[in-house]
Amino acid sequence: MDHKYVVNPMPKQINDEVRELLSTVETATIGHFRFWGFCDREIRPMLRGKHVVGTAVTLGIPGPDSTLLHHAAGLLRPGDILLVDRLGDNTYACWGGGVTAAVKASGATAGIVDGPTTDLAELEESDFPIWSRGIASITTRMYDLGGRMNVPVSIGGVVVHPGDVILADESGVLVLPLAEAEQEARRALDLQAKLHVHEAALRRGEFKLGAHTGASDLVKQSLAP
Repeated sequence: MDHKYVVNPMPKQINDEVRELLSTVETATIGHFRFWGFCDREIRPMLRGKHVVGTAVTLGIPGPDSTLLHHAAGLLRPGDILLVDRLGDNTYACWGGGVTAAVKASGATAGIVDGPTTDLAELEESDFPIWSRGIASITTRMYDLGGRMNVPVSIGGVVVHPGDVILADESGVLVLPLAEAEQEARRALDLQAKLHVHEAALRRGEFKLGAHTGASDLVKQSLAP
């Protein structure tokens, strides 16, 4: 029998060690050495200054309908991040002030929507971290069209599995398989420490950026007669 709705069990949450390691890692630091797992840059933070780490809970709902989203809001746990695949729709806003209030009340960490949101003033007032493709006026309704929860979804061109590690900040959204998250976090923390030292030295005028990176040598070699 083909059910309109599929609601799979909630995924195992990420462990405290991984959460702590990533708590000070910037997505852009990992972007120095990793190419995959970064969502389309059009999925942007609706609030400034937010940095979140959490467990991926996934949802796929069709364009004008948000029935399953309202149900899912009641299943979320502290530490979860709800990622909503809009199945290619970029017209209907499924997430606004009411959904924000419900998701925030669950203790969940954040919401990420591959489509527009609405009620910007209410989102800002809630201080709840949201990433989306912007703001729209046309909203979803209770059309009961169906949906899927805790299945693989597509968010900004990235396949997200329930239980994946989500890191999101002002620079974007990164999806990491749990098996890779600790290694990538430690590598990023080491790189961040080195970058902070180098940037401090640059501000003091101790060396030129091109000399340090080798860029100046490459340019000079090309210009040499």
